[in-house]
Parts: sequence; C-alpha cells; structure tokens
Amino acid sequence: MLLTSCAALGFLAQLDVFMPWIAASLLSALFLGFYDLSTKHAVRDNAVLPVLFLANVCSALIWLVLLALDGSGAALPAILRVDSLTAGQHLQLLLKSAIVAASWLCSYFALKSLPLSIAAPVRATGPIWTLFGALLILGERPTGLEFLGVGVTLASFLGLSLAGAREGIHFHKNPWIGWLLAGTLIGAVSGLYDKFLLGRNGFTAATVQCWFSIYLALLFLPLVVGWKLRWWPRKTFQWRWSIIGISTGLLVADFLYFDALRKPEALVSLVSSLRRGSTLVSFAGSVWLLKETNGRQKIVPVLGILTGIVLTILG
Repeated sequence: MLLTSCAALGFLAQLDVFMPWIAASLLSALFLGFYDLSTKHAVRDNAVLPVLFLANVCSALIWLVLLALDGSGAALPAILRVDSLTAGQHLQLLLKSAIVAASWLCSYFALKSLPLSIAAPVRATGPIWTLFGALLILGERPTGLEFLGVGVTLASFLGLSLAGAREGIHFHKNPWIGWLLAGTLIGAVSGLYDKFLLGRNGFTAATVQCWFSIYLALLFLPLVVGWKLRWWPRKTFQWRWSIIGISTGLLVADFLYFDALRKPEALVSLVSSLRRGSTLVSFAGSVWLLKETNGRQKIVPVLGILTGIVLTILG
C-alpha cells in the first residue's frame, strides 16, 4: 500500500508538466471528498486516536520512503524533493503540526458523532473563518462580494442547522457541533499559517507536507500510548482499510492542490473554489454509500454554503 501511494505521487509528478490546473483542482476536490468519506468510515463506531495515529503513520512512512530514495541518489521529480532545514525551520513546521493536530482531534471526534452530510459542509466553511482571521490579524478589508459571500454562507448555515434539527441535531445544543466548529476555526488558523510558511518564508510544498506528516505522527504517539494503556475510558479499535484511504486521499489531494497553484496561469481564487467541490463528493457519498438521511432537505443549504464560499473567494 505504501509503495502504491508513492507510485501514485510519482505518477502525478510526471503529469506536472502538462496537467491543466483546472483538471488538477477538480481531481484535488475528488480526492478530498474521498478523504472525508474514508475518515467517516474509519471513525464510525471506532476509537478515534488509533485511527488518527495510524493514518498519519502511513503518510509519514510514504515521505520517509521518498526521503530515503532522494538520499540514495534516485532521480525524483523536483516537486517531490524535500529541502534541508535549520533547527528553527523545523520548529516552525512542528508548530504547524501542533495546530493541525488540535484541529483534527476536534474534527475527528465530532465527525464520529455527526452525519457526514452535516459535518462536511460545516468544515467547508473554513475559508470564511480564514477571511475573518485576515480581517482581525492582517488588517484586510472585505469587498462587496466577500460580504455577500459571508452573508450567503451564514444564511445557508442556518438552513443546514434546521435540516439537522429534523435528525435531532440542534446546532446550539449539540456539543459535537461545537467541537466541529472549533476544529474548523483551528483549521482556519492553519490556513493563515500556511500563507506565512509558503509565501513569506518560502517553504516548498513537499518540505511542508513531508515534515508536518512526520511530526503529526510523533505528536499523536503519546496520545495513542495513553489510549493503549487505558489512562482514560475508551472505545475498542478495529482496523479498517479506510485508514489507508485517509492517508492516500489527503496526500494526493494536497499534492494536486499545490501542483495547481504552481501553474503560472492558474487563478488562486478559482483553484480554491474548485477545491471546495469536495463537499459535493462528501455529501453524495454520505447519502448514497453511508445511507445517511434527509439528503433532499440538506442539498439546498449545502449548495448555498458552496455558493457563499465561491463568492467570498472570488471577492
């Protein structure tokens, strides 16, 4: 499975020269939706911490294999090569891993207890919270389209909460909605930090993806040890092949996303908008494959959330 994932990344790297950025963005959305479906399948009625740990171990092992191949002199594509880092730069990537770890802990536990058809659209509102962060931290001022996008998203969010109430999920009372929002907000912080790492500090995508995957596995290690030694009441763990799907789906989705952004002719706003199409993949899979209910009542607010995000990004 690890060799298959490495081969998939290698094949995609060979396509880097001629793959249109729109195609890369759409494929990224497809694999991100696959990641969401794999996550829901892996954590449903299962212990969360071992799922998180093993999924990140798989990702870390893939990058360790690529590091070993690069160190042995193998001719890896430039996009897969990891730069040498100083101790300070390693600390910066360790901080990114800590932010992502906090976001995933909140999101995975929430996803275990919520339908994916509700959780995926809520998680997709990340760009809205990133915009608020840019307003507060970077002093940016929203355009009219961005204001409209935020309004449409919040109205659709209310519509989604009404649909969830039909399943007994009251957004203002359900604690897992709070966990999910916390994970989404922390993920927005990670998005702002990514701009700092990749934009201002000049890290390459492969370098960030490699070391953040390795550090994530190390951060989750003491938690899974505590789970194993029963330091707290916990559920039993069942191995599922969808854990591999979590790792592979996220690695490929992020690789394609960064590949699309590297194209000189690519429009960042459209790349981000197309990537949010993953919500439709997650939503369709949750209704058709996971047999979640009230799909018709949720589709309108889901489309509204996507519309609001697109307006916000295009603004």
